[in-house]
Amino acid sequence: MKRSRRPLVHPLAPLFWRAVESIALSLAPDTVRGYRAATRHFLNYLGAQHPAVSSLDQLRRDPHVLGWLSSLRSETPPLVLAAYVNKLIRLRRIFEELAWLQQIPDLTHLLRREDSPRVGKCLPRAFTSLQDQLIQKELLRRNDLPSNVMLLLRHTGMRIGECVDLPCDCLRSTGADQWAIHVPLGKTKTERMVPVDSFVREIVQRLRFLRSLDPFPSDGLLLARPRGKETLTRELRRFLREIAAAAGIRTRIVPHQFRHTYATEMLLAGVTLPSLMKLLGHSSADMTMRYLRITLPDLQREFHLARSQPRYLAPQPKSPAATVGADLPGLIASLRTSQHVLEMFRRTLPDGRPRRGLGRLANRLTKIVAEVLKLAPPEK
Repeated sequence: MKRSRRPLVHPLAPLFWRAVESIALSLAPDTVRGYRAATRHFLNYLGAQHPAVSSLDQLRRDPHVLGWLSSLRSETPPLVLAAYVNKLIRLRRIFEELAWLQQIPDLTHLLRREDSPRVGKCLPRAFTSLQDQLIQKELLRRNDLPSNVMLLLRHTGMRIGECVDLPCDCLRSTGADQWAIHVPLGKTKTERMVPVDSFVREIVQRLRFLRSLDPFPSDGLLLARPRGKETLTRELRRFLREIAAAAGIRTRIVPHQFRHTYATEMLLAGVTLPSLMKLLGHSSADMTMRYLRITLPDLQREFHLARSQPRYLAPQPKSPAATVGADLPGLIASLRTSQHVLEMFRRTLPDGRPRRGLGRLANRLTKIVAEVLKLAPPEK
């Protein structure tokens, strides 16, 4: 027999139920029950602890909402984090709906995004040197389609979702004997070009050849997925677990660790942080830094290099001496001198807003120089 709840008796109950009904038009029944439970919990607390509150105008963040949050945290047994966060999110949505229905904008500020605790995300670590060697050795030994896909992930830093979306013509020529893979729209809704060497070119050519042997009709993609993208992704993840077992690796590994390994390898090879951000398709340097694995030997090498070759003792480039004339060569010389002076001054500034601002000006000046150079007559 279904247990019936006691009716909620509170002056604000009709307004809250109306807001929940307005929100519920596009929600699943289970989600609507969650909104009703959050409403009931908040109004029961309000009636017990602040019985004088009888209108929306009387609601305040402190003590009404903050007191409710404190009561949530002190429940016995304690709420699991997901349940706690769900109640906060739903009540905040109800306040937003009430603010619109009752034309009381202040209600949107009673609960804030920062009130919801963030769930920590543990990113997969890069492979150790031994793990990386064992996995690549096993992949090269097999040399089948999934093995080549994994090698492509390892040597380009792509996400697995980006890799399965690659078109057959992803390999692009960017210059004389220079090639890059065009990575389509990925997780951050951005495109990018990842420079590759001859080894990666051979992998792509191998995947093209294997795709041509596939009995499924061509859909323009490098990897066939007759049962859908998700199924292909699960199969690749399962294959990597088999590779790890064959290589004698007991720990659980995932394809995203190839991306972290690639990022760390690029950093140790001397790739700068802005360039690495572009290679990985990140819009935030903070995210890029979370990918990097800096070990004690790396720190010791950087420390001894800094002590033996401090940057502040490095010879500064000399300003080019030029006689400025009122002509195109004189204009170009003046602009190049300005570039030099601006850069020398920028280097003397500490990291911060002024230095970043001068960096943006330097980029603009570079573009101006490029446009002025176009005005020069072609050489005969």
